[in-house]
Parts: sequence; structure tokens; C-alpha cells
Amino acid sequence: MAAERGTNAAAPAEPDPGRPAFLELFFDLVYVFALISLVKTLAVDLTLTGVGKTLVLLLAFTLVWALTTWAADTLDLARPAVQVQFIGVAAASLLLAAAAPDAYDERGLLFAVTYLAIHLGSSIYYLLLLPDAAELRRSGRILFWYTIAAIGWIGGGLAAGPTRLMFWAATVGVEYVAASFGWPVPRLGRSRPQEWRLVGGRVAERYRQFMIIALGASIFVTGTTFSLGEYTRDRAWALLVVFTIVVLTWRIYIYRAGELLTDAIARSTNPSLLTQSAAVTHLIMVAGIAGTAVTSHLVVGRPLGETPPSWAAVILGGPALFLVGRGVLDYTVFGRISRSRLAGLILLAGVAPAASVLPPVVVALLAMTILALIAAANLVSTRVHPRTPMPPALG
Repeated sequence: MAAERGTNAAAPAEPDPGRPAFLELFFDLVYVFALISLVKTLAVDLTLTGVGKTLVLLLAFTLVWALTTWAADTLDLARPAVQVQFIGVAAASLLLAAAAPDAYDERGLLFAVTYLAIHLGSSIYYLLLLPDAAELRRSGRILFWYTIAAIGWIGGGLAAGPTRLMFWAATVGVEYVAASFGWPVPRLGRSRPQEWRLVGGRVAERYRQFMIIALGASIFVTGTTFSLGEYTRDRAWALLVVFTIVVLTWRIYIYRAGELLTDAIARSTNPSLLTQSAAVTHLIMVAGIAGTAVTSHLVVGRPLGETPPSWAAVILGGPALFLVGRGVLDYTVFGRISRSRLAGLILLAGVAPAASVLPPVVVALLAMTILALIAAANLVSTRVHPRTPMPPALG
């Protein structure tokens, strides 16, 4: 008996396939830096063009993160060859993030080449690492489409001014359309969600970690902006307000749909499709949190004075975009949209006309109050009417 106990104690525990690997958490650190780079880039160019440029880059980074996350369900992350590939993607993503602030200036071609090297290199690597029919179809389709996308990315990298944005926006749009249809290729057909063998618990956890990346970037920007200026009472109040917005954003996300996403995927009639559609939902919320990070940079930097229209759009638009994504997550998990999300959007829209005559910190305070009301309504509603996951039927 003692020998048996000793043998059992010495046996290594098998990895839990439903939990992300430590390698994936390490990989995410690069994307904290990437989001911080995008936030700072947007903060210095709060125009429609600036928003468009940042959105294109955000969509590009998200595709890299999503495809790497989905591939982790197909690959064995304990294999050294796979670990080397993941670390290589992380290194290339770091270079991509470093080039992002100047992607529309002198580092455009560097950004484009690095982005294509990640996608094309990963697809080729998977084909060599797993030379089976399933991988040939899966990676072959992606390789085909990114060979086409290379025309737009390289063409944009060689172009200048608004032409580069037009090239890249059209190309990233094609990438998302191709992904939504399963990267259809003649003879190979199109990818089915089941081919990715997505594990609901693990991928749902990865999506939650994607949210933590965005929230962490927002906190970093908030603290850094405060530390670089004078420690005045006005800036301290602004720090408290924007930090509370981040906390409320986290609370609204996780309670309760964020917690129950795994169960919703398990109950779904098509869990793989629901897992992939949830990626879009989280992208919308991350874009909203990025807006909140820009708010931190602006409001903590200058809490008083006039609020330009572009500032008001970010201060109120960030929470609004987050609530849109959060409402879609409600539908994903519960099959319905919470009325508090709609009420929050109406209240944020109602504050907008008065924003121009209020100091930035007051506008942020109003946004914080609306989020606090939503969080309180969620708590009361869940206590009175406990909810269980009821995902919509998906074909």
C-alpha cells in the first residue's frame, strides 16, 4: 500500500485540456503591450481617420491572437516544436506591436511584412508539423487566403498617406469575411467550426483572459498617465473615476454571462460555432475597453477645462461600445438581451449633448455613474431572478 501511494504521489498530473497552458498566458503578455501601443496611438490622433487607422490595426492583432488561440486546441502545447512556434509568434507579435505607432508612417512595410510572416509562417509550420489530411485542409485554406491578402498588405505598405489606410482596411475586411465563411477554397471547400476541435471551457477561459489583457492595458495607461504629471487633487479624483470605470467594466462583464459562457457553450446545439461567434462579441467589448483606456489617458492628463467633441465621443463611446458587445454576450449565453444594457446606451446618449459644457472628469463621472447603475441592476435582477445558460439555437 505504501509503495502504491508513493507511486501515485510521484506520477505527474495530466494537463487539464479545459484550461489554458502557461505558454498561452506568456503569449498574452505581448498583447498587453500591443493594446497599450494602440491606445497611445489613438490618444494622439482623435479624428475619424485616427479611429479608422487604430481599428484596422486592432482587427489585425485580434486575428493573430484568435487564430493562435484556436490552433492551441488542435496542437499539443507540451511538444517542444509547438512551443518554439508559439514563442516565435510572440516574438513577431512584439515586433508588430513596436511598429504599430508608426505603421502609417515610415514603418508601414515592416508592419505588413511582419504581419504576413506570422500568418503565412504559422500555416506553413503547421503543415510541416502535422502533415495529415485535416491539417492540409485547415492550414491550406488559411495559407491560400493570406497569399491573396499579401497583395493588399504589401501594396499598402508601399503606398503612402490615405492610400495605405484604404489598402489595409479593404484587406483586413476581406480577411474577416473569408474567416466568417470558413476560408473557402476551390476543391478544399470551406472550414467547418468542428474542424478546430474547440474545447468550450478552455477557449471560454481564453476569451476571459483576452478581456483581462484589455483591462490590464487600461489600468497601465491610467497609472502611467497619472505618474507622469503633478499629483494634484483634480488629477487624483480623475484617477479614482477612471479606475472605477475599469472596475465596473470588469464587474459587468463577468456577472453573470462572463462566468457562465463555458456552460452556455456546453449546452449549445453547435458549441464550435458559438465559440467562434463569441470571439466577435469579445472583440467588440475589447474595442470599448480600449476606448476607456484612451479616456484614462485624456481625463487623468487634463481633468478640467473644456471637453472637445472628440473627447466626449471617446469618454461616452467606449462604455457604449462595451455595452453593445456585452448585450450580444447576454444573447449568446441567455438567449436574450438585458434591458439594463439598452437603458445604459440610452442614458449615455442622453449625456452626450451636455458633454461639451462639462469638464472631462465630470463627463467621465457621469459615464461611471451609468455603469454603476447597470452593475447594481444586474445584481438585483440576478438575486430576484436567477438565470441559467440558455444559448440560442445555431445551425
